Amino acid sequence: MFEQTIQFLNDHKDIALATCAGNIPKLRIFQIMRQEGHVVYFSTSEKKTVWRELCKNPNVEIIAYTDNVSVRCSGMVNFNVEEEVKRWIYDHNPILSRLYTNYDQLEYFCLPIAEMDYYDLSSMPPVFKHFDLIAGEEGQGFVGDRFR
Repeated sequence: MFEQTIQFLNDHKDIALATCAGNIPKLRIFQIMRQEGHVVYFSTSEKKTVWRELCKNPNVEIIAYTDNVSVRCSGMVNFNVEEEVKRWIYDHNPILSRLYTNYDQLEYFCLPIAEMDYYDLSSMPPVFKHFDLIAGEEGQGFVGDRFR
């Protein structure tokens, strides 16, 4: 089930990214630019509010959703992205080259996923799986009043 959950993220690049500005959560649609196992990569401009929020508080959640299946991930973003990865992201995303003339005009960050939840509300009974990637634990439960 873990590999299926990772593959779901790989297949659904458009996600919602939640940051925190003080005590107020902020959601934005983002695109996963690259994925290496349980690490997902993003880019943005240093001029955007989201970048300033990430620098102040690197704790985030992302969620991908389609057809009553969702994968929610949380963790702390990391700003140490290798030059080779930055160039690959820029070269393989046609939107970035339309907006920026060079890869070094962007800021890059990655999310090493710490925890991940898989929900499938299309099956009966609904499926819930929790993965704690730091502790290496997997949990499961039911959705609804019998949850966990």
